Amino acid sequence: MTREEKSQVITDLTNVLTDNNIIYLADISGLDASSTSNLRRACFKANVKLSVVKNTLLAKAMEKTDKDFGELPEILKGNTSVLISETGNAPAKVIKDFRKKSDKPILKGAFIEEAIYVGDDQLDTLVNIKSKEELIGDIIALLQSPAKNVISALQSGGSKLSGILKTLSDK
Repeated sequence: MTREEKSQVITDLTNVLTDNNIIYLADISGLDASSTSNLRRACFKANVKLSVVKNTLLAKAMEKTDKDFGELPEILKGNTSVLISETGNAPAKVIKDFRKKSDKPILKGAFIEEAIYVGDDQLDTLVNIKSKEELIGDIIALLQSPAKNVISALQSGGSKLSGILKTLSDK
């Protein structure tokens, strides 16, 4: 690879890292061709972009961004794949589902909305992260709950009150 090609790859990686807030690093070495194809299909279905990168080029791209990747450049050893998604837990779910059939991919680390997760033991934590849409839905449900209670109380109280008035007027 020439210097110009390396420079172009670093620029492209820098743009990808800058434009995305959800970045997973995983090790998929040891997977055969069919398993790798299956993993790529699973990623495509989950709207996750998977690409294999050179560690040195990824580290240089991380340095060029304004983001603080913390310990992530230090874990760039061996085979590294980058998984990019719009949903915080989608890559973790893909990895967990795929590992039901295989022991790979191994999660190296993740950068999610400025939070840094390092190590494969963080996978269960990442699977349970709620997406932005799920959090908004939870907040709306919480906000609607008191209003529903007030409305139902008023409706039931109104029927009781009208029943009492009707009974009194009949007497």
